Amino acid sequence: MPVRPKSMVYTAIPDFPMVQNGDDLAIMIVNLCKKHNISIENGDIFVIAQKVVSKAEGRLVNYSDIVPSEQALELEKITKKDPRFIELVLRQSNKVIRAKINTLIVEHKKGFICANAGIDHSNLSDQGELAEDWVLLLPEDSDQSAENIRNAIEKLENKELGVLIIDSHGRPWRNGTVGVTIGVSGLPALVDLRGHEDLSGFKLKVTTVGVADELAAGASLLMGQAAEKTPIIHVTGFPYSSRKSVLQELIRPEEEDLFR
Repeated sequence: MPVRPKSMVYTAIPDFPMVQNGDDLAIMIVNLCKKHNISIENGDIFVIAQKVVSKAEGRLVNYSDIVPSEQALELEKITKKDPRFIELVLRQSNKVIRAKINTLIVEHKKGFICANAGIDHSNLSDQGELAEDWVLLLPEDSDQSAENIRNAIEKLENKELGVLIIDSHGRPWRNGTVGVTIGVSGLPALVDLRGHEDLSGFKLKVTTVGVADELAAGASLLMGQAAEKTPIIHVTGFPYSSRKSVLQELIRPEEEDLFR
């Protein structure tokens, strides 16, 4: 018998509408899947752009009235960024990792390292003429957001699913942003292959795979970064079993981080 080739299929759900505070993303996702004849089966995964989750959760902030702290004013001298924006970044962060002109790298409250605490200006034109004064914060708890959306879709469809919430992050060693996981539910964030044998029969000693980030990077290709209107990706064929998982699995502890 020939070996059946493995495959994963990523499908962008087209024409996703602009999301507003209070929108039910689970119902929106299920309805659009039905509209576009996308079948939802056990083991499927929905990869969701952070932006629509943040909008649905009311994470929009107008920083015109923000009063900068002394630390924000000091960082303004270094980064040349608006001190009100810097103040918002500081409020979402545990600590500042690096600061230079036009760059502010922080440890987010959830433990991952990113620029500007993930706070974003783009695609907020629905805020009208004052869009430049509005920014979008990351979800308060992206793991819980993923869990809530997964539970809601599973209840609607009576299927066992996985949900990722992803964002675009830069990398310290390479140019270009990639999609990374910031919230996970119903699938492993990390797969530990230590003890498994390679093709030569040697047991792997250090290999762990960030499968949630691999999945996120693939989905990000279809989401795009501009006006694609495809913030939800449906994935079939994920090659690992479902399990309870949290983002913390992917975050290297500071004492093991050679670059801090």
